[in-house]
Formats: sequence, C-alpha cells, structure tokens
Amino acid sequence: MKRDYYEVLGISRSASKDEIKKAYRKLAMKYHPDKNPGDREAEEHFKEVNEAYEVLSNDDKRRRYDQFGHAGVGSSASSQGGAYGGGAGDFGDIFSAFNDMFGGGARPSGGSPFGFEDVFGGGTRRSRGSTGIRGSDLKIRLKLTLEEIAKGVEKTLKIKKQVPCEMCGGTGSKTGDLEMCPTCQGAGEVRQASKTMFGQFVNITTCPTCGGEGKVVKDRCTSCHGEGIKQGETTVKVNIPAGVEDGNYLTLRRQGNAGPRGGSNGDLIVVIEEVHHKLFVRRGDDVIYNLPLSYPDMILGTKVEVPTLEGRVKLTVPPGTQPNTMLRISGKGIGHLKSPGRGDHLVKVNVYIPKDLSHRDKELLREMKKSDHLVPDEKVDHEKSFFEKARDIFG
Repeated sequence: MKRDYYEVLGISRSASKDEIKKAYRKLAMKYHPDKNPGDREAEEHFKEVNEAYEVLSNDDKRRRYDQFGHAGVGSSASSQGGAYGGGAGDFGDIFSAFNDMFGGGARPSGGSPFGFEDVFGGGTRRSRGSTGIRGSDLKIRLKLTLEEIAKGVEKTLKIKKQVPCEMCGGTGSKTGDLEMCPTCQGAGEVRQASKTMFGQFVNITTCPTCGGEGKVVKDRCTSCHGEGIKQGETTVKVNIPAGVEDGNYLTLRRQGNAGPRGGSNGDLIVVIEEVHHKLFVRRGDDVIYNLPLSYPDMILGTKVEVPTLEGRVKLTVPPGTQPNTMLRISGKGIGHLKSPGRGDHLVKVNVYIPKDLSHRDKELLREMKKSDHLVPDEKVDHEKSFFEKARDIFG
C-alpha cells in the first residue's frame, strides 16, 4: 500500500510550495543513488520521494490528491513521469544537479533543483515569527454503505477537537497581551554559524522559548493555562462524492484543531471506511449479486426479482443458462468518481442443489438419468440430449 505523500516528505498538509521544495531537496540528497551506491532500499526511497514531489508540487494534482488520495491522481505519479519529465527510474536531471553541486559542472538554465545556497546556509529565509502556531490536523474514519457510495451523500459529523478558549479569546493571556520573545527577539528562530571546508554553514532552528511564534504570553489565562485552546465539540458538513473507495480520504481545510494562541486551524482528514454489504460484493464500480436457481429454472429459463442498490428489479434468465453465468443490468452499479455515468449490477447465476428430496423428485431424476444416452466422443450431443429430456420431464 502506498504511503501518504505528505508523510513521505515529512511535511504537514498545509505546507507551502517552498516547504515542499525544501523537504524534497533534503530527502533527495539523503537517498540519492550517488550517495548510496548499491543500496536498493535507498533507491526505493529516492523514487518514492520523487513521486510525492511530482504530485504535491503541482497545484492541480495536489488538489485532487488532497480530496481523493492516491485514487485522485491516477495509478501513480511515477507511471506518468517523475518530477523532471522522466519515469520513476529516470534520474538524469537530478544526477546533473548533483554533478553541478559536487563536481563543479555548469548549472542548467533555471538553476539546479538543489540550490547550492540552500544546502550550505546561504540565500534568504522567511522569518518564522507569527501570531500563534497552526493547529494539528485531525483524522477521523467515516463508515459508508454501498448505497451511500453509489450516489454520493452529505454527512453531518460531530467532531471533538481543540477550540479557542472563550475566557481569553484564544490569546492564552488574561489581558490579551503578548510580549516579544527575549531569546529570538521576535524572529521565531535562532541561528548558529560554524565554518566548514565549504565555507560558513548556518544552522537555523525553531526558538525553544516561544516555539517559533516570536512572542510569549504575559499573564497566562487560568482556564487554558496560557495555551489559548481547550477541548470542545463542533459539527461539520461534508459532501462525499459517488464512487469513493475504502481508504480514500477527503481533506477539509481549516476544520481541524485550533492553533494555540490565535494560530490557524489544522485540517480535518475524513478517511472513508466501506461497510461490508450482506448481499452485494463490489468490483470496481460494478456490484455483484449471487443468485441461486434450481436446475429446472436454469434449464428451462425463468423470470425473477433481484435486489439492487436502488430496490428490486425483474430479470429474465434465458433457457440453458450455465452455472457461474453473469447477467448484466446496466447502469445500476456505483457512480464513477472521476467521470459521468455508473457501473453495472451483475447477477451471478449459481445452481442450487437441494439436500432433501421427495420420493417423487428422486424418481424423476432417475428417469431423466436413464433416458440420457451418454456418448463419450460426442459431448455436445449429450448436452443437447440432456436439456431436451429435462425440458420434457419438467415441462
């Protein structure tokens, strides 16, 4: 089973493009085949990282992935080419970038995806200082029946999550006042410089005092102990499209836990759990129903009512139907997730073998058996003879 792309890159679902790129560069360098010769595991990680970046760096693919998971971006990103236009195993552009970095080659037009200044501490950085910290994402599982999945459904969910503290208005302070962090002076991060053979290396870390906010609480709120958040409950409406599958998920932006001290909300991730159906088996967007019939009905043909996701419908079973035959009712299956239309309702016909027979039933079967002349070299004629005589007996 494929890992979540955000998990692969080690980033949150609200990560910016710069954060995605930074995480990608770091991991691509770590698992690059040139740095791990002969290490198959590192090579697989390298492919996985490139596949994740190829999706999350593209706005449209990321939107579809956030809404429908791996199903929303096709079979896989690697099957459609890696982040640089090649397949999962085509690392030519990335190799060139590393050669430029460590071998002194000319950098291709547009710059290397692994900027030299980014690796060794140069360049500009965005200050992390801000008001509040983003809340954590919240993940819940939502059980759906096949009937709900077939057409799509709107659900109202009651969610237990962290909400802003009412007493302090979410600031964490009795007075609502915050003051500049004495450690980072409002920057939200601390820097330590060291010299290497490549030049000066700057290590930037989150400020341990303010947690990256750049400010600290003055006069902590006694209700939330200065966090600005408390456990609460809310309701959320979510529209589930037709055709989702077990394990698919939808991301509801800013519906997760509230952030401490005025920080933005995290996301709510709704994971679909398909409930086992007592009558039907799902196969893609088709639904399969097993219909047991007696020998006479299969030989002579019959009309029956069969259940579907939308109620019972009449079905004609033609004479001479063989066991395991699939009869199709078009358009009565599950709606397609990424295109119009619906799958089909398939009825698999199986012969019913009774365990208890009356004396009369046994006599009829013995009579049919006696009148059926078996011809080993002419099996087709035998089958025709069997149906003809069965039709005579049961007709």
